[in-house]
Amino acid sequence: MKKAMMAAALAFGLVAAGPAAAQNFPNHPLTMVIPFAAGGPTDVLGRVMAQRMSEVLGQQVIVENIGGAGGMTGGLRVKNATPDGYTMLIGTVGTHAQNQTLYKKPAYNAATDFAPVALIAEVPIVLIARPDMPANNLKEFIAYAKANESKMQYGSAGAGSATHLGCVVADMAMGTKLIHVPYKGSAPAMGDLMGGRIDFFCEIVSTAKPLIDGGKVKPIAMMAKTRSPVLPNVPTGAEQGVANFEAYTWNAIFMPKGVPADVLKKVNEAAVAAMDSPAVKEKLQAIGANIVPPNQRTPEYLGSFVESEIKKWEAPIKASGVQVD
Repeated sequence: MKKAMMAAALAFGLVAAGPAAAQNFPNHPLTMVIPFAAGGPTDVLGRVMAQRMSEVLGQQVIVENIGGAGGMTGGLRVKNATPDGYTMLIGTVGTHAQNQTLYKKPAYNAATDFAPVALIAEVPIVLIARPDMPANNLKEFIAYAKANESKMQYGSAGAGSATHLGCVVADMAMGTKLIHVPYKGSAPAMGDLMGGRIDFFCEIVSTAKPLIDGGKVKPIAMMAKTRSPVLPNVPTGAEQGVANFEAYTWNAIFMPKGVPADVLKKVNEAAVAAMDSPAVKEKLQAIGANIVPPNQRTPEYLGSFVESEIKKWEAPIKASGVQVD
């Protein structure tokens, strides 16, 4: 009887401790893991969000850059963290969708090994061509590509990168099979594009915009459903009569699986409050990031979104023939 009472008391204590812990959350700094090097678009977005979320939560959100394995090293760090809400990840289409097909043995299951918190923003990709490209729009570009299919080349930041898979999508939509030239990063590929040594590149808006504005590359089509506010004069593929011409990256917050529901709710609310901040909106829009609408900011939406993205990218990745050990 005494043992039963003690067990009941212990069980009650554990149940009561859950809400109490959530009520006191957070009582010390949090860590936001960005699975890429400092200075890139994901890092910029993460730091903007971390600063505002620190203010909302009343505790500092410390940014920790952990690169490697296409973002999976940082992802694995968060997957294996204690599920107490103090460690979160800024995930991307690469870390939580493309890598599931791209890698023979992904370090984790993106759909089941994390607690989805909130989708933040989408960052579209724009197809840009060498400055002396004779085509000025997508219709002319496709005609040129088909006429020069055996020698036309596109660059990327590396096999399996977002820039590579974006051009794979474009290649499939155009009905061509063009030559892929992988580089060790976007910078050397951009140098060859501006110098006319490759024909085109599929780059995220934030990186492409300064080169477009400076006339160093020629914009052909926005690979998104709508035009980008930072490049309003670049029409989408759909506007130019080409279906399935969409490629982008996105950013979302994830935490380790098993985080208490009340804690997850608090972090979600802090993320949403940050997205609604005029200062955050302005900073993210400046890098070409489109903040998602309110109905797409829930944990439930992000969970189903990740599953759909894994399926969506499976076909172009398999079509590319690229697989990483």
